Amino acid sequence: MATLLSSSPSSLLFTTLSPPSLPSLSLSSLSLSSTSSISSSSISLSHRSLSLSSRRPSYSAFAVKASAAEKKKVLIVNTNSGGHAVIGFYFAKELLSSGHQVTVLTVGDEGSDKMKKPPFSRFSEIVEGGGKTVWGDVNAIGTVLEGLSFDVVLDNNGKDLDAVKPVADWAKSSGAEQFLFISSAGIYKTTEEPPHVEGDAVKADAGHVGVEKYISEIFGNWTTFRPQYMIGSGNNKDCEEWFFDRIVRGRPVPIPGSGMQLTNISHVRDLSSMLTKAVENPSAASGKIFNCVGDRAVTLDGMAKLCAKAAGLPVEIVHYDPKSIGSDAKKAFPFRNMHFYAEPRAAKDILGWKSSTNLPEDLKERYEEYVKIGRDKKDIKFDIDDKILESLKAPVAA
Repeated sequence: MATLLSSSPSSLLFTTLSPPSLPSLSLSSLSLSSTSSISSSSISLSHRSLSLSSRRPSYSAFAVKASAAEKKKVLIVNTNSGGHAVIGFYFAKELLSSGHQVTVLTVGDEGSDKMKKPPFSRFSEIVEGGGKTVWGDVNAIGTVLEGLSFDVVLDNNGKDLDAVKPVADWAKSSGAEQFLFISSAGIYKTTEEPPHVEGDAVKADAGHVGVEKYISEIFGNWTTFRPQYMIGSGNNKDCEEWFFDRIVRGRPVPIPGSGMQLTNISHVRDLSSMLTKAVENPSAASGKIFNCVGDRAVTLDGMAKLCAKAAGLPVEIVHYDPKSIGSDAKKAFPFRNMHFYAEPRAAKDILGWKSSTNLPEDLKERYEEYVKIGRDKKDIKFDIDDKILESLKAPVAA
C-alpha cells in the first residue's frame, strides 16, 4: 500500500564535512593506454603528491589572492539542448555584468524549433546586456567566427573528443589564452565513500575523460568543471518541475528505493559564479578540475518534501522497486537511483568560491515561475507513474 510520509523539513539537507584543503590538481601526468584507461600515476600537486585513489590528503593551506580582474573577450560554445544549455546563458549574463565581452555560439540553426524554448528564447537578454549571439556548426567554427579572436573559450557543448576537438584546435590556433570545459560529475566511478571529490577515480571509457586528457595536453591554461543536477530559471530539462507536476495535481510522488539516496542539486547561478571565478583568476584555475556543484546534499524524499513546502501543499510519497517496471525505470524518475553527489572542495580552497544555493528558498522562486507560465494547468500524461501505482495498488487523484 502507499505510505503517506511526513513533509517535515527535518533531516532533508546534509552539509558535507570539510576535510583538509584540496591542493592544486593537474592532469599533466595522466596518460591513456591503448585501451583508454587512465593510469594510476600521481597527479602533480603543490609541494606534495596525491594518487587518484587518495581522498583525504594532508597539506598546508593554499590561498589565492585575486587581483583586479582584467576584462576579457570570452567565447561560449553552447549546446542546443539538455540541462547544460542554461549554464552558458547564466555565465554569459554574469560575465557581461562584470564588464567582459561575450559571444555565445550556439550549435545549430537559429531558426530551429529548439530555439523557441528557454534558455534560447531569452537570448535577447544577452544581446541587451551587450553580448553577441551567433549560431553555426562547430566543425566550421573558423568560418563562423572568421576574423574574431578571444582570450577565453568555454566549450559547453561536447560530450566527447569528436565534438570538442574542432573547438579546442581552433581555440589553440587562434591564440586563446584559456580553455574551459564543462564535463560531468557522472564520470566518477561508484564509490563506497561519498561524496565524490576531485582526484577520485573516473570511468576510463567516458567521453568527457578523453576530452579532459586532450585539452590538458594542448593548452597551457585549461580548466575542467564537473556539474551535477541543477535548477534555475531558463532550464529546459525537468528537475524540480517533475515534483511540482505531481504535487499540484494531488498525485502520489513515486520515488525509487528507500528515498534516502543522497544527491546534489545546485542553483545554476553557483555554476556560473564558479566559472566566472576561473576567468578572473586564470593562474589559480589553470590545470585544475572543479566539481561544479553546491555544497549540500539532499535526499530524494527530501527533494519531494522541499518542493511541496515551496508550493504550500501536502505531499504523498510512495516507494517502489525500479526493477518492477523494467525498461521504464530510467524514464520514471529524473535522478539516479543511488547515492550520487560531489563536493566542491577545490573551488572553495583554490578560487575562494562560495555556494549560494538555498534549496528551500530557491524552490519557492522556482514554484512561482512554474505557476506563472501555467504549467500547473498543463495537460500532462503520467503513464509510467500509473504503471508504478498500479503495481503498488496506490490510489490516484481523479
